[in-house]
Parts: sequence; C-alpha cells; structure tokens
Amino acid sequence: MDKSSLLHQQTTMGLYLRDPEHHAPPTEMDPARAQVYRDLVFANLCSLLSGTFPVLVRILGDEHWRSLVRIFLRDYRACTPKFGEIAQEFVEFLATGPQALTDGPWPPFMVELAHYEWVEMALQQSDAGPLVTGDAGSLLDRPLQVSPLAWPLAYAWPVQQVGPDYQPDVLPAHPTLLLVRRVEDWSVKFSELSLLAWRLLQRIGEFPELTGLAQLQGLAVEAGQVGSSVFFEGGLGLLRQMHEEGVVGGV
Repeated sequence: MDKSSLLHQQTTMGLYLRDPEHHAPPTEMDPARAQVYRDLVFANLCSLLSGTFPVLVRILGDEHWRSLVRIFLRDYRACTPKFGEIAQEFVEFLATGPQALTDGPWPPFMVELAHYEWVEMALQQSDAGPLVTGDAGSLLDRPLQVSPLAWPLAYAWPVQQVGPDYQPDVLPAHPTLLLVRRVEDWSVKFSELSLLAWRLLQRIGEFPELTGLAQLQGLAVEAGQVGSSVFFEGGLGLLRQMHEEGVVGGV
C-alpha cells in the first residue's frame, strides 16, 4: 500500500471512529472488525470521563451523557495524547460553547459543574509541591504568595450543592466563592470563601510585589474601610488563618 492510500485509509477510519452516523469505515476493512474498534474507542472515552464527572453523569443520565461524549468525540480536536489530560480538554470543549450544545437537555450550570469536578482530579495529579510558608510573624513585612496547591475559584452557580436532587435553573444573585486545596495526605478539600478572603487571595496573585501590610491596606481602600482597625484586624486574622493552613506564605 502506498503512502497516499494509507493516509486515505487512516483518515477514513478516523472519521468513522469519531462520527459513525455520517461516515463509513474504509472499504478495504471488514465492517464487523471496524465496528469493534468504533465501540472500543467510544466505550473507553466514556469510561475515562465518567470517573472525573460523576455528578454530571448522574444529572444527565446515561443516554444524555453518552450523547454529550459522542458530540465531544465528533467535534473536538484534543491537543494532548495523554489520557490524564483528556478531562481538561473536555472541560475546555464545554467552555467554548459549541453550536451542537446550544439546544438540548443541557443544564445551565453544566460548564461550571464540569470544571468544579475536574479541579479535584487536577489538584490530585499536580506535580507542584506545598508552599514553604515561612514565619507567621513576617506576614505583614514581606510580599506574599498563594500556594500552587490552593485555588480560589468563583462560580456563578452553587456548584458545590448541585446534584440529582438540586438542579437550579435561576442564576443566584451572588457568586459562589470557593477555595480548593490539596492537603498533606493528598486529599482535596473544598471550602467556601467570604468575599473578603477571595479578593485577598486574588490580590496576592495580581500584585505579588506588595507586602502583606500593603495588601491589607489596598483591600481596605477597595472596601471603603480605610483607617478601620476592625477591618484591619479581621484581614490580619484571615491572613494568619490561611498561613496556618498552608494557603499563603511569604516570598
């Protein structure tokens, strides 16, 4: 078989594996054998993704979940050959708002729920090490950094509450602010953040050159609490708590 014929056969087979409803297998290949490959590819992809998105699978039900995976396989071109990164590609696919998902039984919180479920796997697989937090007494005097194993996240939907028995269809008035972090035993912890705590973590990422004192002063300006000792003490207590949990440390 020459190279052009082989390329044509591979391209035809790839189209068939992705979208068997609209593409036939290569004419040179036994249809029954091609179907075995088709079914294996789809079943393996379903199994791979189901383990990362169990809540989404239960909400959609088997039929709609399989339809969603089929659309992903048919329409998306992943940029990685690594099985461990396919779930991230799936989340990115949903976030692009593909035309094929504009109609259908897809809940409005689906994209954020998928991201929320993926985060746990991503942190467990992260190669990053824990933050060396340093001395708590120097938090105000040094620039701060957030641990690479602690992710402050903001969602429009209450993703931590969504499940088969709770599926909101009206967007809440306030966002859901969460901290997701990997602890010493490699388990992943989720906790809700106050707006003050979330903004403080966000500011540390935005202004890494500022000391802890400057961060709290900037936060006070944003909150309209300049000169408030109560606000400052609350912010300092927050910093100390996050330092104790390994979320924040000095540079």
